[in-house]
Amino acid sequence: MLYASAVLQQAGMEVACHDPMFSKTLAPFTTALHQHQPNYMIVYDDGFNYLNKMCLSNMRDASIRMAKEAKLLYKCITIIVSSDSSDRPLDYLQNGFDYVIAGEGEMALLQLINTINGGGNGAASPSVITMLNETLVQNTKLKVMDQLDILPHPAWEQIDLVPYKKTWLKKHGYFSLNLSTTRGCPFKCNWCSKPIYGNRYHAHSVGYVIEEIRKLQSLGATHLWITDDIFGLKPGWVKLFADTIKAEGIKISYKIQSRVDLLLEETQIKHLSTSGCDEVWVGAESGSQRILDAMDKGTKVEQIMEACSLMKLHGIRPCLFLQFGYLGEQAEDIKQTIEMVNYIKPYDIGVSVSYPLPGTEFYESVKSQLVSKTHWVDSDELVTLYQATYPTDCYKKLQRYVHGKFRWAQFKSNLRQGRLNHWRYLFTAPYHGLHSFLLKHQLKTYFRL
Repeated sequence: MLYASAVLQQAGMEVACHDPMFSKTLAPFTTALHQHQPNYMIVYDDGFNYLNKMCLSNMRDASIRMAKEAKLLYKCITIIVSSDSSDRPLDYLQNGFDYVIAGEGEMALLQLINTINGGGNGAASPSVITMLNETLVQNTKLKVMDQLDILPHPAWEQIDLVPYKKTWLKKHGYFSLNLSTTRGCPFKCNWCSKPIYGNRYHAHSVGYVIEEIRKLQSLGATHLWITDDIFGLKPGWVKLFADTIKAEGIKISYKIQSRVDLLLEETQIKHLSTSGCDEVWVGAESGSQRILDAMDKGTKVEQIMEACSLMKLHGIRPCLFLQFGYLGEQAEDIKQTIEMVNYIKPYDIGVSVSYPLPGTEFYESVKSQLVSKTHWVDSDELVTLYQATYPTDCYKKLQRYVHGKFRWAQFKSNLRQGRLNHWRYLFTAPYHGLHSFLLKHQLKTYFRL
């Protein structure tokens, strides 16, 4: 949203951003409408967020409510840029939206508004999906940008950062903001959606990124979450970044997402560490090589273990994304994943069940089963939308068991090493330990762990 806002501002348009992050109701949005009385109301999805690509129905419903409100109050032209609207445009075009922009949105949005403002037909604009004479019109997408530095820096001044800072300081003791250095991913995991940038991979220059870091530091950030699907894939980029950080005397800590095979390339982890990276999330997914191969993941379990070990040696905290329920997964595969977590002892884990994202091979293989339910309501629903090996109840219990077992083991390790730095662990850890014990007993209905 902030990139798009900056692009429109650079073109001379008056832009206001409404950030619903801390809103409980539609009331703040209605207030913003009255304050600005806009000609256009644009819902712009965060394309770097996997949860948005999951097309959660509560997010769809919120978008539609905002579109209808904008039309009712100010007869706004309504536009949405999102993964879900690209996949299911009629659900939006028949419920308050005039235009859907598919794919990368900034330049397509600029062209659409310029066309309408100039008296042209928005239905002919590239990347647009709309209704014309009760017929769905879907235009060819603009080519994905390969020179990202043409984008102005995100318009952070449009956002009230005070509640973000308060929340971060209260929860973590530091203030973190987001940064993007690349777009796209060239790898072909068959369950991972690429609805926006495809299998291409393009990077900002190191100079552009350094400018953005300095801007975020001026806003009070002491930590960065770099949102790229894969950070630093371009050969030599991480070394140049580390050298520039050192030469300019920048002190910043940050966390990234990466692949274990990339991390094992010569000196990659060392350069990450010297540039300030203190946490890396990798898509481990499974401790079973059979399942990794079925996913077309392109990595080995041994690489996961080796990369995590090397990260620890260089002072970087390894974190694992895990998923259960992939097609064909059996009890033995689940046990191997849990054993991998026990062996690696990561700093943190994220556990979910496999999710069929439109546009993926996995989705196509289970599409016929998505009849009564096609997507989750919210991000922790954990429903298997297809016929997995075990029922949804099993995977919900498994997700909570793995989390609880991990938190209990982490607590015991920190206690032995005298690293308990917050009183809340003394209260939450026994709960995790007891809960995981009870869940293990309940999971015996399906398999023994």
